[in-house]
Amino acid sequence: MTITAALVLFAVLWFMLLFMALPLGQRSQEEDGERVAGTPASAPINPMIGKKMFWVTVVTICLWVPLCLFIVYGPVTIADLDFYGRNR
Repeated sequence: MTITAALVLFAVLWFMLLFMALPLGQRSQEEDGERVAGTPASAPINPMIGKKMFWVTVVTICLWVPLCLFIVYGPVTIADLDFYGRNR
């Protein structure tokens, strides 16, 4: 695994987990009953972006390290996944 591949894997995991974490714990202005003029009623009150980004980074590192180790030292190779016998 190259450094570029490792960074791409980290970025893909990070963004996927961020998009999963963004809607968690959200309260909209409509649910709270205090709507700010000029904003949609579905706008979040306190999105807690910094806190979510921190925890997404922690979880991403916890998933990324084992994945990288599995890819580099793992027991499964491309030849093991060749179900049609082309690379034998």
